[in-house]
Amino acid sequence: MTEHNAALLKINNLKTWFASQRDDDKRIIKAVDGIDLAINRGETFCLVGESGSGKSITALSIMGLLPTDVTSHPDGEILFYPKHQQSPVDLLTLADAQMRDIRGSQIAMIFQEPMNSLNPVFSIGEQIIEALLLHHPELSYEAARLKAIQALTDVQIPNPEQRIDNFPHQLSGGQRQRVMIAMAIACEPELLIADEPTTALDVTVQKEVLLLMQELQQRRNMGILFITHDFGVVSEIGDQLAVMHQGKLVETGQVNSVLFNPQQAYTKKLIASLPHNLKQHKQPLQKVNTSMNTPLIQLNNLKVWFPIKKGLLKHTIGYIKAVDDVDLDIPHGQILALVGESGCGKTTLGRSILRLTEPTDGTILINGTDVSTLDRREFRAYRKTLQIIFQDPMSSLNPRLTIATTLTEPMAVHGIGESHQQRLQLAEQLLEQVQLSPDYLWRYPHQFSGGQRQRIGIARALALNPDFIVCDEVTSALDVSVQAEILQLLLELRKQRGLTLLFITHNIGVVEYISDMTAVMYQGKIVEQGVTEQVCGNPKHPYTQKLLSAVPRIAA
Repeated sequence: MTEHNAALLKINNLKTWFASQRDDDKRIIKAVDGIDLAINRGETFCLVGESGSGKSITALSIMGLLPTDVTSHPDGEILFYPKHQQSPVDLLTLADAQMRDIRGSQIAMIFQEPMNSLNPVFSIGEQIIEALLLHHPELSYEAARLKAIQALTDVQIPNPEQRIDNFPHQLSGGQRQRVMIAMAIACEPELLIADEPTTALDVTVQKEVLLLMQELQQRRNMGILFITHDFGVVSEIGDQLAVMHQGKLVETGQVNSVLFNPQQAYTKKLIASLPHNLKQHKQPLQKVNTSMNTPLIQLNNLKVWFPIKKGLLKHTIGYIKAVDDVDLDIPHGQILALVGESGCGKTTLGRSILRLTEPTDGTILINGTDVSTLDRREFRAYRKTLQIIFQDPMSSLNPRLTIATTLTEPMAVHGIGESHQQRLQLAEQLLEQVQLSPDYLWRYPHQFSGGQRQRIGIARALALNPDFIVCDEVTSALDVSVQAEILQLLLELRKQRGLTLLFITHNIGVVEYISDMTAVMYQGKIVEQGVTEQVCGNPKHPYTQKLLSAVPRIAA
């Protein structure tokens, strides 16, 4: 066996079970229930599956980071093969001190959310130096600082000599993720575990981070366990692929073998739920003849500028031009996708149409009427015709209100329904429309899954029978199968109700599936717009070309 493909980690029949701590609930939760996998040096092993399947628990079991008071391993072994040892070590049998010697130095982990993993009160340099000195006490502080600067250089942080003294909040999301990678590789680990390291990143930043990880892997012959739910990413970087479901591995094999010739029903279901596969099964999008009609929404020279104030008297010294001179038409009954990277102004534009964020200048025409000059009382008449579905349904639903109250309160405010009983009947019909049981009316938001909460968010938006809905990243936090259900639901509702949608997203696959028109936003401006097939199939603007070229796609 060559050095490149020598065994690095072998998991045999691993079981990770949790005991419930509630007195009235003595259940055992079998988070990982008898899995086998093997990772070689220089190889990327991708672990995919939906939320709650056990992917992250597998990673934390390897790292020994699970709470010992509720965690048990009734069976299995995790064999790690260090480079300078002839025999493997079983990580499950190591004492805490022995595990600490391995964790961070020989096996390192990149966590999903860098802002939650980095300490906000220490500079990024101090945090990398602390890890270096912990595993290499022979280093002087100056030597450790130089190694930390080198690690930041390796992950292509600009001006690392100055950036090393920055705090996490002074960095962008992509830079924070790079710092997490720098911290993980600083001690030159043999195995790198990456838990959804690109989920929160824009596609262009994601591409840079993936290229960086591949380059570091080739240089150091690292093994990588890459946890993700994005099959496009798997296709681009993976060697081996395992699909996890309810604590078990349902299918394992070479990446292309599993992607293009899946054997198990669950794997087939996941791959069939990808947007580009859904396109083969959906009905053709209904094109509404708008040539004789005024567009439902017309934006002319729309600006939303936020003042930058400084000094004791808070003088305005400049502006953040979140939306800058935008012209955009959204025809009746059409779905217009608004795409772009974080901070480009997509959400601000959507909120300004609903006047949740007040425009600085320009006009907002609804059915030809300028509503940008109306006062709040006058604009209230338009409120029920314009609705929004938020990105995170948990934070947008009041945890103290039942679903019945959430749905009926807006109806009461706008005079829909002659009595509370009639409004409850309408709420039951809404739940049925979004494919939820009417019995759910008396539950609270925390009693639902993420996909169910998003359906409730859709039901709430529909409660006032609107003409126009802003969908703000409504599928970004969902598993692929749930995402497919939500997209198909929105298309069906559009067909039934003649809805017009502004669909804000960064997922190009979703754009190609759901939208009629697409507008691309960059630094507050619309740089390209048109029919979706033309914009995505033959982009004209360099930024659109760059954005589309960065999208990971499944390719043989």
